[in-house]
Amino acid sequence: MAEEKTAKPAPKAAAKPKKEKPPKLEDKPFNEFMEQHFVPALDKALCADGWDGVKLSLVEAPLAVKGADQQETYWQLQGNHPSGLAHCFNIVFAKDDIKSSKYFYCSQGDTPASTVEQFMGDERRITLDLMVMYTLQRLNGQKWLSRN
Repeated sequence: MAEEKTAKPAPKAAAKPKKEKPPKLEDKPFNEFMEQHFVPALDKALCADGWDGVKLSLVEAPLAVKGADQQETYWQLQGNHPSGLAHCFNIVFAKDDIKSSKYFYCSQGDTPASTVEQFMGDERRITLDLMVMYTLQRLNGQKWLSRN
């Protein structure tokens, strides 16, 4: 009698544990994301557009807008250009979360801003690249980065 050979299944390789994906930049804590990622990326983009020397700072302060309640504070990215024109802009976050409502206001010279505008209101997904792009787009809308 011939022995029947049955194919034994090869032992399966040990299942590899899935590598945990590092958290997205946008999922990092607000202050860490802003100071370590957004501010440097925006500074680099502004320099590339010829706006060197802009002082960018993340502060929790009241709105510097006519008629705003000075008791209420918001996280704001403040940008000040050291030119003779004294261009200043602020991106305001309603909460310490990049996914919260955002607003933009700007001023030139010593006068406080008079208008606060919604910023990135239609975006469902907020990414570092989109935040930088929208900021540049908004500053370009003021004709601060380039002239017509």
